[in-house]
Amino acid sequence: MKRIGIDVGGTNTDAVLITGERVLSFIKQPTTADVMTGVVNAIKAVMAADPEPHIAIDAVMIGTTHFTNAVVERARLERAAAVRIAMPASASLPPMVDWPQDLFDAVAPLRFMVEGGHEYDGRPLVPFNREQMFDAAYQIRDAGITSVGITGLFSPLTAEGEEEAAAVIRTVIPDARITLSHTLGRIGLLERENVTMLNAALQGLGASTVDAFRKALVECGITARFYLTQNDGTVVLADVAAANPVYSFASGPTNSMRGAAFLTGRLDGMVVDVGGTTADIGYLQGGFPRQANNVVKIGGVRTLFRMPDLLPIALGGGTIINPETLAIGPRSVGYNLLRDAMVFGGSILTATDIAVAAGLAEIGDRDRVKGLDKALVDGALAGMRKLLEENVDRMKTSAEGTPLLAVGGGAFLIPDELRGCSEVVRVEHAGVANAIGAAMAQVSGEVDQVFSGLDRDAALAEAERLARAQAVAAGAGEDTITVIDAEDIPIAYLPGKARRVRLRVVGDIDFGGK
Repeated sequence: MKRIGIDVGGTNTDAVLITGERVLSFIKQPTTADVMTGVVNAIKAVMAADPEPHIAIDAVMIGTTHFTNAVVERARLERAAAVRIAMPASASLPPMVDWPQDLFDAVAPLRFMVEGGHEYDGRPLVPFNREQMFDAAYQIRDAGITSVGITGLFSPLTAEGEEEAAAVIRTVIPDARITLSHTLGRIGLLERENVTMLNAALQGLGASTVDAFRKALVECGITARFYLTQNDGTVVLADVAAANPVYSFASGPTNSMRGAAFLTGRLDGMVVDVGGTTADIGYLQGGFPRQANNVVKIGGVRTLFRMPDLLPIALGGGTIINPETLAIGPRSVGYNLLRDAMVFGGSILTATDIAVAAGLAEIGDRDRVKGLDKALVDGALAGMRKLLEENVDRMKTSAEGTPLLAVGGGAFLIPDELRGCSEVVRVEHAGVANAIGAAMAQVSGEVDQVFSGLDRDAALAEAERLARAQAVAAGAGEDTITVIDAEDIPIAYLPGKARRVRLRVVGDIDFGGK
């Protein structure tokens, strides 16, 4: 199968064209202010270099920072309504109470708290108040809002209340885009509600982004199906991704981690992906990113849902170095590297300039940095080494040395030896590992919920059935799906043999429906 993988970063847009496990062509170019122009240019460039142009493209995989950037920049967010089904409990803390004020103002939510929800053991807290829900639905309709996030108390145990509320909303607003919290988050009302509302505010952008990508592909003469990458190292059909844009948060680093696994043949080890602005440190387990099990802040908002365990640090090719104090970052010249870095005729000292002066990279005009003081260069390199060693150590789970896979366009900033690492592995095409990871990605399905009234084997079987159905809906071939991760925890304080099951499956893309 012939695929194009694209990763749009804050500094560079990378694209690769692969068939099977062969890289046919690749390109790395600065991200444009108009992101779609950069995507079109990258696609046209890799297709122009295709040695097998007579073979059609089967699929396109795109990794984008659109949704993360929208939250960080407080821009392009849709006004949404928040419905919490938990009254009379939780009245003291209304929905989105802990959001940064500027982000709250950007979403300008209508907030409703409705009687209903469930206890920790699955019993109804109070009966669901349909009259209150209809009243909320009419107010949402009259305000012209079509994006709604619904969160029920302990809905991961039973989604009954959220589904009833969604039915009421659809009765009043047939074209409403609805996000149900039990499909995204875990136990923890506020964190689950937060990610639900982030998703609701981004769904409009998700639809417009997918439409823009579709038009860009048509402009390039590509009619194949296309997918967006997700933060578990897999892809999903673009239209499915548009409904759940939060799953694209942190997908760029996970693309790089999957690319590192593919390029090195290593399924386990530390990965450092050095881009133009940051270096992301993560850990591969079985070829996929290790998942975070704690609260993750996104744009200042506390969330608890599926996210990779990543540690970003301010070290990239465009990171600004203070020549007097040798301070590294945190600011970066970003996609203006070709204009501002000294090796390209600029006047700002960057990490790339230090690497070129030290002979670690052949970029730009080395003569422009040959006058840099050796003590300055050595001091900056020592500072980068220390920064990497300290943060790699933070991500380790044991004192033993672990292999480190160096990828990203700025991988030349990683020394050949680091304290705490058994080896530093470098590979061909490491600079476009993110795009390769996108192109090689599989499709996943995941379940994380509490099952009651079932024994262990039945609960695991039901979780696998649900996860398989998710994977098929996202574009996986049913016969290729396998379970890659499963765990279950009995919950002693709940009746009915309750247990929490987390199960994940992956499968190859189904090209049969093309």
